[in-house]
Amino acid sequence: MPTAYVLLNSDLGSDESIINEVKQILTDEDVTYEVQGVYGVYDIVLKLSSDDAEKLRSIITNKVRKITKVQSTLTMMVIEEQENL
Repeated sequence: MPTAYVLLNSDLGSDESIINEVKQILTDEDVTYEVQGVYGVYDIVLKLSSDDAEKLRSIITNKVRKITKVQSTLTMMVIEEQENL
């Protein structure tokens, strides 16, 4: 199953509002997800899974990256062929 990890940098103090907005956006989409605030270089980690890799790319590009107060993202797509090793 196509899976992506998205690391987000946010404006200072906006983590909770971004997490809530991500949850709102993804509620209407046919994807499974986990989203959590983290300590370190990035502020939020989002894991997305869907049957359609193109759908994941579209959600990340057209919705997640356009959330106000998201400064930058780093997306890592899972290598599907290695999932069952």
